[in-house]
Amino acid sequence: MPSTLFKNAALLDPLRPELLAGHDVLVEDAMIKEVSDRPIQATADRTIDLKGRTLMPGLIDLHVHTIAIELNLAAQAKMPNVLVTLRSTLILKGMLRRGFTTVRDAGGAGHAMKQAIETGLTDGPRLFVSGRALSQTGGHGDGRARSDYLASDSVCPCCVRVGALARVADGVDGVRKAVREELQMGADQIKIMASGGVASPTDPVGAFGYSEDEIRAIVDEAQGRQTYVLAHAYTAPAIARAVRCGVRTIEHGNLVDDQTARLMAEKGAYVVPTLITYEALANEGAQFGLPPESVAKIADVRDAGLRSLEIYRKAGVKMGYGSDLLGPSQRLQSEEFRIRAEIQGAREVIASATVIGAEVLGMEGKLGRIVPGALADLLVVDGNPLRDVGCLLGQGEHIPLVMKAGKVQFDRLA
Repeated sequence: MPSTLFKNAALLDPLRPELLAGHDVLVEDAMIKEVSDRPIQATADRTIDLKGRTLMPGLIDLHVHTIAIELNLAAQAKMPNVLVTLRSTLILKGMLRRGFTTVRDAGGAGHAMKQAIETGLTDGPRLFVSGRALSQTGGHGDGRARSDYLASDSVCPCCVRVGALARVADGVDGVRKAVREELQMGADQIKIMASGGVASPTDPVGAFGYSEDEIRAIVDEAQGRQTYVLAHAYTAPAIARAVRCGVRTIEHGNLVDDQTARLMAEKGAYVVPTLITYEALANEGAQFGLPPESVAKIADVRDAGLRSLEIYRKAGVKMGYGSDLLGPSQRLQSEEFRIRAEIQGAREVIASATVIGAEVLGMEGKLGRIVPGALADLLVVDGNPLRDVGCLLGQGEHIPLVMKAGKVQFDRLA
């Protein structure tokens, strides 16, 4: 792979409050070889004079659904596998163009999608996949409509459909087997539904998902393979019981309280807020096919989302960056920066999408910072994101160059 020398960059280090002017960065193969505040004397295949433009680490989104091509997930599960797969490639390319060089799929994508990107079959971010999320019967991952019988002619909740984000498993033995199967099929981590949710038809947001015995069994199986569990959870009681059972990251977490946030900090658990998805669901969910029963649930969690940021911040809980968008709303991925910067400030939310994301993924020193020995995931940005996150919004209009693992993925500077 050719080498690249970036000169005269304004370096963005998520751990520093201001840009670092006048830096050079040398990339060799997939790695960052050297970073210096003095001119680097090296012969590279390509030298790019950034003339003071911002050079920052590639972004990390910890909660995406790369195969969520529709808002109506129950209908999507019945779509042909090939159609879902091909439409997903467009979602992946869009994420990469917006500067997200690494994403964690929180339910749906499996090893095959990861392999397609790694082998160059399609363009997309580096993927950490969860396989299919695990749900109890009637939980957030059970998409069957309410009826007086459990329909056998509908898509089986545990079937192998590309468009299915989740599977149903019940009981300690059942969930142990489900975890083992997802890990065997290539999951990097395990996702569970620990409370009710918005996009599912029969579970109130405040409902518990899984018993504590089931959650502990899932965590035990994941830890036995040196990985961890992330849990969809909204309410304080659901969050607390998941964390007590060993869950490492809480997804959404809108209805947290002070006591539960302190418990999370004590246990070293992370939270991944996903505020943009509620704005998208409220504004365009019905238009794009979200069922009425799901639209009615949005108000329960939307307003609490912003308040939760202050609660987590006060307790010292580390917050990752997540978007959790579905269907056409995937284009709004970067808008999470706008919403959260109002509470956290620009540097803190950028840290969520870089260094904290790297921590969650077990990639400290490899992702999230521009330092020697890290993977060369780099963005050239027109503007200073530490002063105005607006330059990170949209579809990459202010990001003229995207590099992933030393390979230029998009280049408007050439």
